[in-house]
Amino acid sequence: MRIGLLTEGGYPYVGGDAGLWCDRLVRGLGQHEFDVYALSRSRQQEDEGWLPLPPQVSRVRTASVWTAEPDGSRYGRRARRRFAQCYEGLARAVCLGSDDQADRFASALYGLAELARDEGGLVGALRSETAVRALERACRAPGASHTAREAGVPDLLTVAAHLERALRPLSLDWYEDDGLGSVDLCHATSGGPAALSGLLAHHFFGVPLLVTEYGVRLRSHYLTAGTGPEAPAVRTLLAAFQRRLAAETYARATLLTPGNTHARRWQERCGADRAKIRTVYPGMDAARFAEAGESEERADADTLVWVGRVEPAKDLISLLHAFADVRAARPAARLRIMGTAADPEDRAYLGHCRALAAHLFPDEADGAHAVGDNPVSFDDIGGPETPTLADAYASGSVVVLSSVVEGFPVGLVEAMFCGRATVSTDVGAVVEVIGGTGLVVPPRNPRAFAEACVALLRDPERRARLGAAARARALELFTVDQNVAAFHGIYLEIVSRCPVRRVVLDDAGEPLPFADPAEAHIPGRWTGQAGRVLVRGGPGWAGGGTTAVPAVPAPAPLATTEGAR
Repeated sequence: MRIGLLTEGGYPYVGGDAGLWCDRLVRGLGQHEFDVYALSRSRQQEDEGWLPLPPQVSRVRTASVWTAEPDGSRYGRRARRRFAQCYEGLARAVCLGSDDQADRFASALYGLAELARDEGGLVGALRSETAVRALERACRAPGASHTAREAGVPDLLTVAAHLERALRPLSLDWYEDDGLGSVDLCHATSGGPAALSGLLAHHFFGVPLLVTEYGVRLRSHYLTAGTGPEAPAVRTLLAAFQRRLAAETYARATLLTPGNTHARRWQERCGADRAKIRTVYPGMDAARFAEAGESEERADADTLVWVGRVEPAKDLISLLHAFADVRAARPAARLRIMGTAADPEDRAYLGHCRALAAHLFPDEADGAHAVGDNPVSFDDIGGPETPTLADAYASGSVVVLSSVVEGFPVGLVEAMFCGRATVSTDVGAVVEVIGGTGLVVPPRNPRAFAEACVALLRDPERRARLGAAARARALELFTVDQNVAAFHGIYLEIVSRCPVRRVVLDDAGEPLPFADPAEAHIPGRWTGQAGRVLVRGGPGWAGGGTTAVPAVPAPAPLATTEGAR
């Protein structure tokens, strides 16, 4: 089958989110053909280039969501009236706090998409005064939330700018019969803009949509909404838009595949049907941790290890205070913190942690003539002592995770691959991942954290049992093979239940029975189509829901088209 893989800021870009996961999925499903539709997030990401693409990727089409040039479309009076009506309907669905606005939101969203398809784009219209005035009328309408009614002109301009960015996928040229209309299944690797492209493919062509969320987009929005300088009215309206879009995505998707139960609960709270949800754990490369996990050599029995990206959400402050209690019970204990800080705020946080460690643990020396040493060390992975990530985990007997916010704890799974006992905080999907093979304590509780660490440091046999059980669990649930096998089964399930209905016509306009056989979907197709193809499921304004287009010849396995290798 032909899969339309929809990504945002990810595959096939080298520095993309979840790029490795998508690459492993595509390479593991060589029997299918992939068309990649990628949204980039920055100029830097585009300049970094792509990952090497396997032969089953027949083409790649890219677009930018971080910038949009004016499309040059000049709307006539009828098109302007149509835009104002659809945009105001979208804005009213966002501003009204009632739960009965889903149909209005969907109608307005697809109305804007159809307008963009007819007129050549929406960028200019979304940036126009008409959009701002429509948003203002929606905020002042009866039934609008109190916060929306308080929005001033600067707030409305900010919201309109954010909505223009969020709706940029509506203006793409992907929604043609030789684009997303030619695939058998759309697989969005995240919510938000990537899933929005899949919604439009479903609307125009009836293509089934699969949405995978290893981090729920709406949850990420809530976590970051309070960190910016936006006014309360701006945050409220943007959050309402994200809720409406998430609800529409979950309602229209054929299946949803959250990466863990934590993400699944978020989807269910947003209205997702439980019958459409299949939990698929991320697939991770266990081979690079095999030596550490199978080695009989054990690290220093008194060393705790923390590995990850240094940021406030990891709560290293509580970890350092907990380690002070650990040192009181185990004077020989040491703590190794290995990770980097990505931005100025995180670097400032790392500096604060270093200062706190120096204050809590002054350098100690064995004698009057020895050099003092701090029991807490801050190291980078890749140095002489820890050249690889596996070496970092193997350098301690217990791996710790002190986060106050966590989605799917990748670092915890890596530690399990290495056969290490763990102490973690009960956040995100931690309990689901650990499954009884490690100790879990409440977040922001240094005393409980310290007691759990001391219990493991004092009991080497228990550490060994937990480490072996953790490695066995990780190899069973979190490998690339199980991830690829799960998606292969889901692809087949979706296509068997929701096939795209295409009718092939001969030269006389009559349907050709059995003209689109199953083997026509094998890469390097065995059959050819002579005639025209009717793609069922188009918009109502396009000839009563049926669009007649010329037949599209299938590319050979190594064929390349726009943006391909």
